[in-house]
Amino acid sequence: MDFSWHTFAIAALAAGFVGLSKGGLPAVGMLGVPVLALVMSPVRAAAVLLPIYVLSDAFGLWAYRRHFDRRNLEILLPAAIAGILIGWLTASRVSEAHVALLVGLIGVAFCLNAWRRRHHAAQPRPADLPRGIFWGTITGFTSFVSHSGGPPFQIYVLPQRLEKMTFAGTATIFFAIVNALKLLPYWQLGQLSFANLELAALASPFAIGAVFAGVWLTRRINDRWFFRVVYAALLLVSLRLVWGSRQVLTALIPASFG
Repeated sequence: MDFSWHTFAIAALAAGFVGLSKGGLPAVGMLGVPVLALVMSPVRAAAVLLPIYVLSDAFGLWAYRRHFDRRNLEILLPAAIAGILIGWLTASRVSEAHVALLVGLIGVAFCLNAWRRRHHAAQPRPADLPRGIFWGTITGFTSFVSHSGGPPFQIYVLPQRLEKMTFAGTATIFFAIVNALKLLPYWQLGQLSFANLELAALASPFAIGAVFAGVWLTRRINDRWFFRVVYAALLLVSLRLVWGSRQVLTALIPASFG
């Protein structure tokens, strides 16, 4: 064991966030990488958490096996596969900080627009192919680079106003498939080392327990408050991504006026 108990404690906390997201509280799982990155590099944090995502996905799939929207999965999954492939092919060229900044800014803008229009009774927006292909590709790409596919996915799905359990199940099943597809590229890039797998194995029980806690909470939270929590979590995570990439942002602003 080449890591400290402090590192293990942080990994267990990050695994708990992953498990809660697989239990039906989307966006919470995005806190995993930033939290684990407090004690290791973001790249290693993403590698450690990927097996935990895949394992907790199995329990989430069982919990939501009857709750999902087939149309969304049919549109989003092929696009996400394309996004994963793009992320794999550009892994050595794309800066994780730039991706995090882009995802964060999109998430913040989406939440602010939703808040601005909160008193307007907008009609549910059905799943459609053009938007689904675009946001599905972005989701696959950002999920591959930094496990930050939550905001793009929610930007596409939230306006559809799906029923609470259907929304949670669709997210769980979609990301279960996406995470499984990421295993081969991560292995090929050398990120699934023995040390990372050892830490992931030790932290996994905390993720599994959190999956069932997330399912329990999702079934009992009022629908209105459930989506308020989703929007709040999305905004907080997006702000965290922007803050973590602030050096990139400050470098871009002078350049744009130079």
